[in-house]
Amino acid sequence: MAKSIKVAPKKRGRPPSGGRDPIVPTRLPEHQIAAIDAYATKAGITRSEAVRQLIEAGLSLRKGRRYK
Repeated sequence: MAKSIKVAPKKRGRPPSGGRDPIVPTRLPEHQIAAIDAYATKAGITRSEAVRQLIEAGLSLRKGRRYK
């Protein structure tokens, strides 16, 4: 008799992220989300990219100072 083809069983749960950056969920007031969306639209980028850019800009302003 011929050998049967082995099928790997499916893994349960969400697939691994593949080495991507971790997700950091946060809550923001609606007026801040609107401001971020306006910035993203004007810059032609996604909301996520806008948040990353704004965080980098804020952190670069504090360079050389101690964080509280």
